[in-house]
Amino acid sequence: MAELGPVVWPPAPIGTERLVLRAPEARDRAAFIELLASPEVHTHLGGPRPRDEVERAVPEIPERRLGLFVIDLDGAMIGQIMLTRNTGHLRQAAGKAELGYLFLPEAWGYGYAAEACAAALDWFADALPGEPVVLATQTANERSMRLAAKLGFTEVERFEAYGAAQWLGVWSSVTSCAHRRSDDPKETA
Repeated sequence: MAELGPVVWPPAPIGTERLVLRAPEARDRAAFIELLASPEVHTHLGGPRPRDEVERAVPEIPERRLGLFVIDLDGAMIGQIMLTRNTGHLRQAAGKAELGYLFLPEAWGYGYAAEACAAALDWFADALPGEPVVLATQTANERSMRLAAKLGFTEVERFEAYGAAQWLGVWSSVTSCAHRRSDDPKETA
């Protein structure tokens, strides 16, 4: 993984209305295993890894990797967000900061992904002002497509990769702030 840039890692925990974005801890191991082995989570990501393989691969104390936030709800991990430098797995996004996320199925449908990703993007905008972030998802992943639109990502292109139609969007703190203000009636009044 390439470095994000000159950022202090891990940052202090980031609190939202309902969540905390924080560094991984030993208590998160079971949730990491569930995320990586879940067929539902990996429907649009090439399928899950076998649970026994994941259990062998995930260390007792999960790694504190640059750009990895655990999403904590009431003291329990419900997902993760990654802000990493794209290493070229998608040539269109090579070298750009990329947002990725995984949430346990029981956390779906409550707005946690939007809340957590918005907080991570705000942190990123403060840490690396003006730098855009990309997001790639399968077009068949309707939840992810809705989340990208809600967060203010704009489509750059659609393409075929990994045997499926893909969508690539870009977000910048400049356009996102303007987008949020125009959607908020208090900001336009």
